[in-house]
Amino acid sequence: MIYAFNRAVLLCFLVAFLPSVSAVQISEPDQTLTILNWDDYLDPALVKAFEQRLGVRVNQVYYESDDHRDELMAASQGKGYDLLVVSGLMVDTYQKQGWLAKKSVFENDKFLAARWVDAYAGSKEFVVPYFWGTLGIAYRQDLLTAPITRWQQFFNPNEEMAGKIALINSSRDVVGMALKSLGYSANSNNPEHLNQAKALLLKFAPNVKTLNYIDFDENSALLTGEIVASMMYSGDTLMLQEHSDQVRYVLPEEGGNIWVDYIGVAASSLNKVLAWEFINFLNTPKHAAQLAQFIYYATPNHAAEDLLPKDFTQDPVIYPSAKALAQSEYYQPLNARTRNRINQVFSQLKAQTTSNENSE
Repeated sequence: MIYAFNRAVLLCFLVAFLPSVSAVQISEPDQTLTILNWDDYLDPALVKAFEQRLGVRVNQVYYESDDHRDELMAASQGKGYDLLVVSGLMVDTYQKQGWLAKKSVFENDKFLAARWVDAYAGSKEFVVPYFWGTLGIAYRQDLLTAPITRWQQFFNPNEEMAGKIALINSSRDVVGMALKSLGYSANSNNPEHLNQAKALLLKFAPNVKTLNYIDFDENSALLTGEIVASMMYSGDTLMLQEHSDQVRYVLPEEGGNIWVDYIGVAASSLNKVLAWEFINFLNTPKHAAQLAQFIYYATPNHAAEDLLPKDFTQDPVIYPSAKALAQSEYYQPLNARTRNRINQVFSQLKAQTTSNENSE
């Protein structure tokens, strides 16, 4: 173990100070970093550049939702990964579970905006901000008579939308946005508010085509018209717009969720030094700018923002105006009773949605 650690330290030193030395010759031939991540959330060109630079391999394991990521971590007891992309809300929980290593050998803090570095409990000590964005609604403007501007339209759909709506397989997002549509906080602990959200969602259930996050490539159900409106993260809509200018994104008038994703090193990783080297690599300003343009999300790296074109930093989908964000919220920790209630409501919705899919 000591030998392997010293090799990793030597590797980082040689790469940093002796660029003429071949990384392939000095690295372990089977050294691999495994990242638990969203799909399409890392530029393959950057991965390849890092692999070639250090003569290592980068492997990714994908999750479909925050809930799915948490299930994977619980099932493996936090083992099997070197790097974790985790929502800000769960950073404190992950570190208390012993799943995150403390921040170390990270040299690019100077490029990061302070508001994101310390936005959540534990985020400053354990992880590095990766990207931020919003949760709203993507829809096909050519298939609807009127544009969608509110969550009320989404959860009380007209005939054009009936049976053609996609949600996200995430209890916090679905129940939270149902609460927003009713005029309440997405962080409400009020039992009556949750009862009203439950009634709304169970009435809404027959209109749900799927709880699976829709694809954002050329085969997406939103492009074929099978889905006309979907709960979606902001940047993913821009990927869809590469294929059709009929796709629109709205941060509803009631507000949505403002999220921040972080990247950290798994406590169980045997390649911690190399893992932090990868995080440093991604936060080099030119790399962070390249990654932002690949995934269409707002970077917390202020030095990278200076390298981005104006049409990117002025895109209201990526960087919403202060007015558009005014009604939106960051998720806050909830008490155990409220979490259980939300999970129960979502389980009932899922049961009805599964029934819809089986009856087709």
